[in-house]
Amino acid sequence: MNEKVNMDIQYVKGVGEVRAKRFRRLGVDTLMALLRFYPRAYEDWSHIYTIFDAPEGETCCVDGVVAYPPEEKRISGGRLLVKTAATDGDNLLYLLFFNNRYVADALREGESYLFYGKIERDPYSGHLQMISPQYRKKGLTPPVMQPIYHQTEKLSSKTIANCVRAALQAAGGDIEETLPLSLLQKYRLLPLREALERIHFPRNEADVEASRRRLAFEELLTLELGLLGQRGKEKKGYVIQDHSAAFEQLLPFTMTGAQQRAVQTIAKDMADGGVMRRLLQGDVGSGKTAVAASAVFSCVKSGCQAAIMAPTEVLAGQHFRTFLKFFDQTDIRTAVLVGSMNKKSKDAVKKQLEQGHIDCIIGTHALIQKDVVFHKLGLVITDEQHRFGVGQRTALAEKGIDPHLLVMSATPIPRTLGLIIYGDMDISILDELPKGRKPVKTYLVDESYRPRLYRFLEKHFERGQQGYIICPLVEQGEQESMLMPAEEYYEYLKKEVFPNRRLGLLHGKMKPADKDRVMRQFSESELDCLIATTVVEVGVDVPNATVMLIENADRFGLSQLHQLRGRVGRGRESSTCVLISSNQNPKTEERLRILCSVTDGFRIADEDLRLRGPGDFFGQRQHGLPELKIADLCEDTRMLRAARTIADEILTEDPALQKEENRPLRQAVAEMFHGTGA
Repeated sequence: MNEKVNMDIQYVKGVGEVRAKRFRRLGVDTLMALLRFYPRAYEDWSHIYTIFDAPEGETCCVDGVVAYPPEEKRISGGRLLVKTAATDGDNLLYLLFFNNRYVADALREGESYLFYGKIERDPYSGHLQMISPQYRKKGLTPPVMQPIYHQTEKLSSKTIANCVRAALQAAGGDIEETLPLSLLQKYRLLPLREALERIHFPRNEADVEASRRRLAFEELLTLELGLLGQRGKEKKGYVIQDHSAAFEQLLPFTMTGAQQRAVQTIAKDMADGGVMRRLLQGDVGSGKTAVAASAVFSCVKSGCQAAIMAPTEVLAGQHFRTFLKFFDQTDIRTAVLVGSMNKKSKDAVKKQLEQGHIDCIIGTHALIQKDVVFHKLGLVITDEQHRFGVGQRTALAEKGIDPHLLVMSATPIPRTLGLIIYGDMDISILDELPKGRKPVKTYLVDESYRPRLYRFLEKHFERGQQGYIICPLVEQGEQESMLMPAEEYYEYLKKEVFPNRRLGLLHGKMKPADKDRVMRQFSESELDCLIATTVVEVGVDVPNATVMLIENADRFGLSQLHQLRGRVGRGRESSTCVLISSNQNPKTEERLRILCSVTDGFRIADEDLRLRGPGDFFGQRQHGLPELKIADLCEDTRMLRAARTIADEILTEDPALQKEENRPLRQAVAEMFHGTGA
C-alpha cells in the first residue's frame, strides 16, 4: 500500500501532535485508519420539511422563518431559557434553547433558517416544538448529510469530519483498490476511493447505502477469507476408514436421519486425506454423543487414538459411562482422566496412553497437561466448545500430528452467526429429535403464582422426582441489589419453604471440586432440588429432573433460557419449565412468550438475534475474532453468505492469495487478523 495512506495521523493537515493523541484513543493512528473510521450516524440536512409536513416524534430538518425576536428568561436552577418560533406562513414551530447565550443574537426575526432537531408536541399547550435544535442560515451552504462520529474528549464530530476531508485530499489518487475488478463489476460495487468519499460525505441516503454496501461486503469478504484460510485443508491428516455401519449395528436404537447424515459427512471428512475441522451442532437430546462415538469407533478401528475433552468432571464422567456402553461389545479400551484422580491413578492412565494401550480417553483440562503424551492421536473432540478458549482446543490438538477435530455444541446459535463464530469449520446440524422425546411444557407467570409454584414443586418431590430453581445472581451487591442472590434464596428456601427436602446450591464462584460434588449428588438423586445460577446451562443428564423454575426470566436471553430448559425433559416423564417474571414491558413479554410456543433451539436463537442483536452471541464466544467496523450481522446476512461463497471460490483457485489481483486482499486479511501488513 502507498506510503501516503500509511502516514502517521499526526501529519494529516489539521491534526497535529495533541489531536493525534486523541485520535489514537479512538484506535486511529494512520491516514488510512482515519478514512476507515466510519460515521456512526448522519444528520440529514438534505431532506428539508415544511413545518406542516415535519414528522412528529422524529429528528429532521425544517425550513422556517423566525417569527419574532428570541426572548430570554431565567428559570428554576438559574438556567437561561431562550424561546422563539419559526413559521412557514401558516404554522408555528416553537424553538427552545437552554443555557445558550449566543442564540438570541444569532437568530434574527424575518430571516430564513434550517433547523435540525426532534419534532415534539408540548404536553401542556399541544404546540409543536424543537428543543435545542441545531440551525444554520438558509442558502449559506448547500444542504447535505452531516457525518456523526464516535467522539472522545475535545474531539468533536465537526473536527473529525474536517480531518477526514484533509486526509482524502492528502491521499489523492493513491488509495489502492482492495477488490478484484471482476467482483466490482459482477456485484456493481463502488470503487474504494469513491466509497470512502461517499460514506463520510454523502449527498443523500442513496450515497450512504451504496458506499456502506461496498465497504461492508469488503469487510465480510476479508473476514471470511481469514477464517476459511485457517481451515487446514492443505494439511495431511490421518486417513480414517469408514466403520460407521459396523458401529450402528451396536446401537439399541435407530439413528435419526440427521444423525446418519452427520455420521456420513464426518466419515467422508476423515477419509479424504485432509484434516477435518467440523462443528456438530444440535439441541439438547438430539444425539450428538452417538455421532461422536461413531467417529471415535472409526478412528480406533483405523489404528488411531481419540480424545474427548469436557468442561466439567461430572460431564466427563457421564461421557465415560456412555462410551463404555456404546463400546461394550467391542475391544475398544476407554479410560478417563480428570483432575480429582489421585497421582497414582493419573500416572497409570498417562503411561497406558503413551504406550498405546488406551484407544479412547475422556477427560477435562487434565488432558492438556504437558506430561500427557499420546501414542497416535488421530481425533480430538471437544464438548461445549465455547466453554474452552481456542488456545485450550489447540493445546489438545497439538498432542498429535494434525489430528481431526470435532466440536460438539448444544448451544443454539443462529446459522448466520455460526458462520462467523465457527468460521474456520464446516458445520453439521442435528435438527431432528429422537422418537419418543417429549417437548418441555413452558409457562410464563408473575410473582402472584409463587405459592402455587412451590406446591407444584412439592408434588414432584413427593413422586420422587427432582427439580431446579434457577437464579440470575450469586451474591449480594452483584449487579442489582433488588434481586435476591442465589445464596440468600437458598437459605430462605431451606428454612421457610422446603425444610424437609434435600436442597443443593450451585454457582460459578464455588470451587470446582465443590461444584462437581453438588452435581454428582444431584445426578445420583441425593438431592431433591438444585438452586443454581446459569452454571447448570452446561450440565449432566439427570433424567429424574422433571421441573424447573427460572427466577427473573426477563434477565436472560432466549437462547440461554432454552439451554437452561434443556436440563429437564431428559427422561420418560413429562417435564415443565416455568418462567417467572413481573416485568410488564410488552416487548419483554413478547420475547418470553416465544419460548412458551417454540421448542426448536435454532428458531429461538434466530428470534433472539432479531430482538436483541448479536451482542449476546459474541462476547466470551468471540475468542479474539476481529471487530467489524461497518458490517451488521443482523442486517447483512445475505451479504455474509455471499461473501463466504466468494471467499471459498477465491481460496479454491488461490489458497495463499498469491495472485496479483488478490494481493490487496491478502494484505487486508493480515491487517484484520494480525494488525500488520502482509
